[in-house]
Amino acid sequence: MFRAIAFAISALLFVQSAIADDREKLIGTWKVVSFDNEFQDGSPRRALYGQHPTGFIILTGEGRMMAVVAGEGRKPATNDEERASLLRTMFAYSGMYRLDGDKWITDVDVSWNAAYTGTEQGRFYKLNGNRLEVTGAWGPNPNLPGSPITRGIVLFERAK
Repeated sequence: MFRAIAFAISALLFVQSAIADDREKLIGTWKVVSFDNEFQDGSPRRALYGQHPTGFIILTGEGRMMAVVAGEGRKPATNDEERASLLRTMFAYSGMYRLDGDKWITDVDVSWNAAYTGTEQGRFYKLNGNRLEVTGAWGPNPNLPGSPITRGIVLFERAK
């Protein structure tokens, strides 16, 4: 019994140490390299915002996350249809975040899409040197015909 308790405590301390280490590694500014849509039905991956999206994610030591990503080739809108298109080719949100294993959860307090404000948004992450891969959860994509089930996979590089 004692060994089981000692093992559980050791495992918890290891996990907490790994999370603290990841938090330190995540802090900073990350520039978007690519943003793909993966389809649950096995359809080929597609670049969500073109081959060269722009944007950043900033993670602070105080626990705030801020992100803005925009598709390539965006131009100023001249009518309502073009303004709607601009909303579909970007995202931006911010809130306090916490880590839970290989996931970070943001309590969204402001967003380009009011439906996200006041929600928790979970993202899985993998760190590989100066690269950060972020994967969203599976869900219907209202920006595509038929709202297929997709998840976003965003690759970032540490900004210099």
